[in-house]
Amino acid sequence: MKAIELRKGIYWVGAIDWDLRNFHGYLTQRGSTYNAYLIIDEKITLIDNVKSYLYDEMIARISDIIDPKKIDILIQNHVEMDHSGGLPKLIELLPQAKLYSNAAGIKGLKLHYKSDWNFEEIKTGDSISIGKRTLSFVTTPMVHWPDNMFTYCPEEEILFSNDAFGQHIASSERLAKELPIGIVLEEAKKYYANIVLPYSKQVQNVLKAAEQMPINMICPSHGVVWTKDDIPLIISLYKDWAYNVSDSHRALVIYDTMWKSTQMMAGAIHETFEKLGIRAKLLNLQTTHISDIMTDIIGAKFIAVGSPTLNSSILPTVAAFIYYLKGLSPKDRIGLAFGSYGWGGQSIPILNQLLGDPKECGFEMMEPIKIQYIPSADDLSALKNNLEQQIQTKLEKK
Repeated sequence: MKAIELRKGIYWVGAIDWDLRNFHGYLTQRGSTYNAYLIIDEKITLIDNVKSYLYDEMIARISDIIDPKKIDILIQNHVEMDHSGGLPKLIELLPQAKLYSNAAGIKGLKLHYKSDWNFEEIKTGDSISIGKRTLSFVTTPMVHWPDNMFTYCPEEEILFSNDAFGQHIASSERLAKELPIGIVLEEAKKYYANIVLPYSKQVQNVLKAAEQMPINMICPSHGVVWTKDDIPLIISLYKDWAYNVSDSHRALVIYDTMWKSTQMMAGAIHETFEKLGIRAKLLNLQTTHISDIMTDIIGAKFIAVGSPTLNSSILPTVAAFIYYLKGLSPKDRIGLAFGSYGWGGQSIPILNQLLGDPKECGFEMMEPIKIQYIPSADDLSALKNNLEQQIQTKLEKK
């Protein structure tokens, strides 16, 4: 296993998880990396580490450069075990190494590993000298855990950004510019949508802090590294995502169906959006994973969700999606509940409540649409006319 030099004396020594396909409940079709960074200076420093089962890979990469026992300083930007899983073995190897983290990080590491290691507590504004380089720290609580923090090297203008600006990509390439940029941005967007989105307010503060730092390289804890030419683009996108910028000419029609009646309604709703020049996606929950849907929700203003009535409620797939959506908490969206029913019709008001209630998803809701049994041509025509008027009214208000 080879280390990869990012700058003179600064190396990526992480591990590649080629087989990972599910992470925190969302699909990672391209696998992932757990990034650790080795800095060779008067005090040899390792920033973050890897999942426990990839510890040997990290050590092999470090050994490509130095004897791992020569590491003086460990910096832990985040407690979560995809970044800290190798710590118990690493500290067994390095009993004298100082382990730097913030108060929440130290507390979390103690609770995870039941050990009182050689901790050094830091806070925002603190810095340490490791020789010709300095490392300074910015705590970034709730992006996306209470312990998250950045490490910044001003001499190299490198930001070790932890989970911010990350992507789940397993590749032999280490720089964003070495891969098709569309793939990298799609995975960065998916990562934000499924991990960081609920903490957008905190991301806004982080972006303001980052603006005060000259940055020529961003080294996240997952995926590829951003270099100077790509940094303005990812920063710009993060601002859009953090401030919930959505496109009033994008819509998603998300549904599940039993006997295809709700599917017929979904198709009619999709046609109505397109008629009005709104680019719409038709997303069947039987065939589309909720984490991929969340990636599209980042940019869409209109979110229509449909379910037939099952046992006086909504289909389990739709319920799972709604509660996943609620947890990720996109703001400033326009919602629509729709569905077919046989006799009770409870699914539509349930959906309307879940999407519109400020204690749930909190969307601005349009009037719900329901059709009994199999929609006729007249039913679908009436649906389109009604919905077209509602959409136009919403667009005029925007």
